[in-house]
Amino acid sequence: MATAGTVHSGPASSTGSTGTQKIASLEVLGSSGSSQTIKKTIGHRGLDPTGETTYKKTTSSALKGAIQLGITHTVGSLSQKPERDVLMQDFEVVESIFFPSEGSNLTPGHHYSDFRFKTYAPIAFRYFREMFGIRPDDYLYSLCNEELIELSNSGASGSLFYVSSDDEFIIKTVQHKEAEFLQKLLPGYFMNLNQNKRTLLPKFYGLYCIQAGGKNIRIVVMNNLLPRAVRMHLKYDMKGSTYKRRASAKERERAVPTFKDLDFIQDLPDGLLLEPDNYNALSKTIQRDCLLLQSFKIMDYSMLVGIHNLEQAARERAGEEVADQRPPPSQGQKSLYCTAIEAIQGEAHGKGAVDTEDNMGGIPARNSKGKRMLVYIGIIDILQSYRFVKKIEHSWKALVHDGDTVSVHRPGFYADRFQKFMCNTVFKKIPCKRLSVTLQNLYTMALSLEVSGCPDIPPNTPTHDVVTSNSVETTLFNSLLGSSKLATTAPSVRFVCVFRQAVLLYCCIE
Repeated sequence: MATAGTVHSGPASSTGSTGTQKIASLEVLGSSGSSQTIKKTIGHRGLDPTGETTYKKTTSSALKGAIQLGITHTVGSLSQKPERDVLMQDFEVVESIFFPSEGSNLTPGHHYSDFRFKTYAPIAFRYFREMFGIRPDDYLYSLCNEELIELSNSGASGSLFYVSSDDEFIIKTVQHKEAEFLQKLLPGYFMNLNQNKRTLLPKFYGLYCIQAGGKNIRIVVMNNLLPRAVRMHLKYDMKGSTYKRRASAKERERAVPTFKDLDFIQDLPDGLLLEPDNYNALSKTIQRDCLLLQSFKIMDYSMLVGIHNLEQAARERAGEEVADQRPPPSQGQKSLYCTAIEAIQGEAHGKGAVDTEDNMGGIPARNSKGKRMLVYIGIIDILQSYRFVKKIEHSWKALVHDGDTVSVHRPGFYADRFQKFMCNTVFKKIPCKRLSVTLQNLYTMALSLEVSGCPDIPPNTPTHDVVTSNSVETTLFNSLLGSSKLATTAPSVRFVCVFRQAVLLYCCIE
């Protein structure tokens, strides 16, 4: 007789969860020649005799079916519970429901083997989803209305990845240790979301576990960083380190390889140029996220960067390069604070954004040649605690190589190096136009103003302060004297006044 669904409370010892999506290296199975069937087992991922992907001996089709059945049930049952504030004990709740193949009074019949579906911290994750503007019916529709799309990944973790058909969510299988670590992070993660919705950290929308065939398959539902509807012309996975941080020869054979730190420095030595508002917002977001990760002693995370070249895309649309099989970018991503531009600004369209038809949630940027780009970013793989094993790994590597260049490092140093690399090497601020004017031009403008007449110096202004102040115009004037040799005597009080007017006038020109 099929058992009814049961609810257990207590520490969630086998939660589904996960560090994050190496979506940089994901492609739809069979979508390109580089996504050939897996030749051998990698971690828990393998192939059955028919060629179908398996995970812990469970076929991908059975796993997808179990995920959709389980989420449909848990979201439906959750809707019967009144909304309320999240309590500390909510983070420890585990709900469990048994799905026999013949069905029960609580579950429908299905064509898979019997399985049990566990949901971790359902009340807390319902609150998380609401914070990001994801309604229960939208969540259910995205994940369960159409078949999940399996993705391949070139990493060595052996995880399985699925994306919802509307491009909203990524589902990833995770290891037991990652799941346990995420469970410990949940209260802190909750507090951070309450205080800071502008974050590049992974958005965790649900933790689940499928028990089938005597195995526990833990999964997490996350935001999709790189929408399939937007072609990524370049992808990078960067840690801010240089030791062995170059894409392998095998990776370079892929249709769109996932490059690393040294590749970025070689390909884009001048970095990605952002408008000042976007750069400042991004820098502050990275700084806050790094401080949080450091406080939890987390390291070895990466910045995933996808680059969509708008001009190259326009040529492709004109039929110059490819006939694209991807879905049309009809709606974009719906979830609030989910896209890259929203993650750093908290609004649908940031300042300096490209037209909404082309924006698709990317951060507008340019390369050093002025080519327009949309950048999609997120911090991934955050479930690596600086535990004893990692300390040993760093100490061993430091004996052979420069300890400061390896990716594994103590959390404080790792966060500082990561932040500096992202904000100084990868992303750079486009200089304000007023700063690009040459000193010669300012000097000429000052001379013209002096001839035409300069406003009187304000009364009670000490002339010594006017000449020797640390204001920008005086600094520029002193630089002018030292560089261009246009003057050989100290500036007069009147000329400094004129020079100030020239600078103020220039700053108002736009």
